[in-house]
Amino acid sequence: MPMLLRLSGVNTYYGQIHILTDVDLEVAEGELVCLLGGNASGKSTTLKTVIGIVEPRTGTVEFAGEDVTGKNTSYRIKQGMAIVPENRRLFAPMTVRENLEMGAYLLGRAKKEDFERVYSLFPLLHERRNQLAGTLSGGEQQMVAMGRALMSQPKLLLMDEPSMGLAPILVERNFEIIKQVHEAGVAVLVVEQNANISLSIADRGYVLQTGRVVLTGPAKDLLEHEDLKKAYLGR
Repeated sequence: MPMLLRLSGVNTYYGQIHILTDVDLEVAEGELVCLLGGNASGKSTTLKTVIGIVEPRTGTVEFAGEDVTGKNTSYRIKQGMAIVPENRRLFAPMTVRENLEMGAYLLGRAKKEDFERVYSLFPLLHERRNQLAGTLSGGEQQMVAMGRALMSQPKLLLMDEPSMGLAPILVERNFEIIKQVHEAGVAVLVVEQNANISLSIADRGYVLQTGRVVLTGPAKDLLEHEDLKKAYLGR
């Protein structure tokens, strides 16, 4: 499969603090990749580097064959990236529909077929389309955040801790939807601490530890890796 995203030798800093060290990471077109690690491992910083919120001091970020290292977040979104941020970050005083519209803001006016595609994945959002986003439950807000990202018809969907703060049944539902998005042809990079559920739907995985990739491989192999079992799978 053609490569969609490639991080090569990425070193990212916050001031003088070295967060990511020589990170290499790839996502092919239509692939689902998970990035695993504990707290302060550098997972969220990796996503921020991919989307352009922070820039690496050295190394490159390539997307769809283009070096986008010096490009801002708006440019990367227009080229086909979208992100579901940690803690969702919805516009609480706006309706569900208005939040979804914001997902297509940089591309111009939202299209009817974009709403229809999102509502087909999340029928509840159609029912709640006129409800204020801030009055929804945590699981419903996560649906809005995912739907908002999909409104731009992304080539690559970035997801930061989609299981955070959700009940187990909602986590399972969210990952079912992530799998559906992947099966529809969208490449997905999921940052997660929940290794079991992430690897169960992923094609490949990476494990970060203190800003370095310490393990990578097919998801099915990582599920059986002894070090990963001890560190993340509770076995």
